[in-house]
Amino acid sequence: MRIGIAGCGRIAERGYVPAALAAEGVTIAGFADPDGERLDRCRRLWAEEGDEAPGFADVASLLASVAVDLLVVSAPADHHEALAAEAAAAGVRSFVEKPPAPDLEGARRLADLDPQPLIAFNRRFLQGAELRDSIPAEGWLELDLELRFRRDSWGAHEAHDEALLDAGIHLIDLACFLTDSAPIAVRGAEVKHERADLEVELARGRARISCATDRSHREAIRVTDRSGRTLARSHWGGIGGRLAGLIGRPDPLVVSLQRQLEAVGVSLMDPPHFVQQGYPHRLATAADGVAALAVVEAARRSAELNGAEVTVEQAEATA
Repeated sequence: MRIGIAGCGRIAERGYVPAALAAEGVTIAGFADPDGERLDRCRRLWAEEGDEAPGFADVASLLASVAVDLLVVSAPADHHEALAAEAAAAGVRSFVEKPPAPDLEGARRLADLDPQPLIAFNRRFLQGAELRDSIPAEGWLELDLELRFRRDSWGAHEAHDEALLDAGIHLIDLACFLTDSAPIAVRGAEVKHERADLEVELARGRARISCATDRSHREAIRVTDRSGRTLARSHWGGIGGRLAGLIGRPDPLVVSLQRQLEAVGVSLMDPPHFVQQGYPHRLATAADGVAALAVVEAARRSAELNGAEVTVEQAEATA
């Protein structure tokens, strides 16, 4: 699979380039970014272990100059819709980083594109792959999900999304994915730029979500049944996470993106196959992005109403 990368910020530099190098059957055919320094940095990283890949100042030039099977959209969220639309106009599917759009209407417009984009909700390929087989297919579920990190340690060039969009949206999608159910309502939301807490009612459960972008790294997931019995749990970060990095364990970000790229490659086969050896967990669709942004908007409204319950708008797009 030949991919183009639109946006050469930290997620491309630290995530997609090393993931493409590690992924089976994936090659980067070109990069696009208006910032020449960032563009050259990613090209050098790819050339160190891969092949030479040309760089372009804009996506239109990339799509006109090299053949790609997939466009990875890793620019700031304000540019996602326009870049994905350019890819769709060229007949190329896009793989859009989270958040898929700044708001629900933007996510819906993404879902209207043809070919419809895929969304890079990478926790499906981390905690999702780790926990989902331990969760029964039926019955009520209670979930507690936490994701926190220090935004400053990431060193993003431009993106400074609120915690709800930056971290919370991962947990919203993961809750829907682990329960295999749609969100119904949000209550008890408290939303600040660097922190957010909310409770999401799902078709077969309830998820309590807490996220922060100004605290030390920690990711904790616990799934219980109605009686309180633990069905699945996961804990990442803290001292254990730092020690794992020091002894050379693979970066979870790179692992998750590698798995996603390989899964996309399988999905693009003719006929398509969505089950891949080692991790039979589905990719996130544009419709999943719509559902996640609908929860985000309901959480914002709940916070404005001092935590009152707000119904989640149902997604009109289909996968």
